[in-house]
Amino acid sequence: MKIIITEINTKNSETISFENLDNIYETLKKFSSIKGPVKAKIFVINESFSSHQLLKIKNYFDNNNIISICIFSNDRPTIIAGKSLKIDSTFLKEQDVKEKLLLLESRKQDYILHEGTVRSGDRISSNGNLCIIGDVNPGAIVFAKKNIYVWGKLLGIAFAGKGGSKNSTITALYLNPLQLRIADVIAIGPKDKPNNYYPEIAVVDKQTINIKPYLVENIN
Repeated sequence: MKIIITEINTKNSETISFENLDNIYETLKKFSSIKGPVKAKIFVINESFSSHQLLKIKNYFDNNNIISICIFSNDRPTIIAGKSLKIDSTFLKEQDVKEKLLLLESRKQDYILHEGTVRSGDRISSNGNLCIIGDVNPGAIVFAKKNIYVWGKLLGIAFAGKGGSKNSTITALYLNPLQLRIADVIAIGPKDKPNNYYPEIAVVDKQTINIKPYLVENIN
């Protein structure tokens, strides 16, 4: 089980994981750095928690300024137990739970590595560089304060240089996005598909986003 506690209206958050509830009170004291009000997201993957066990967590949270609790799990008994306690509980496939957890945990990291397809409706953000091993489908949006690297097809929207740096770049093995943005410079993706399958890089040059081959120099 993993629990993510997030302070309302700020980026301050803490993540904690544990296998059983024997030392739950000692473990949850790690959240004391967040003053609140806060909300809790509980992720249960390939394990089951009873209503009695979840009640211990709920009672602790109710007494510690946590204003909302929700559960995401691929275990139906856990979801049923959560609903019996009137906890917002959502059943998802194992991979979907893992991806949702990854997205939440990645928000506070300076470097994000995402493996797998970024589907329509998904959002991935990094406070530094963002590297995606897989495709970014139409309808998906990826953000990075610094650079974005997509080792696959970039077909959605990419926004690099969120911190305002026009030196940031967007690189992909197949660059055919709906939209590119670097700092405050925006470009609509080309209507025609790329003719060649080789890495390309988008850079800002004189307030315009230019796309050119991505060349790797070997230094011997």
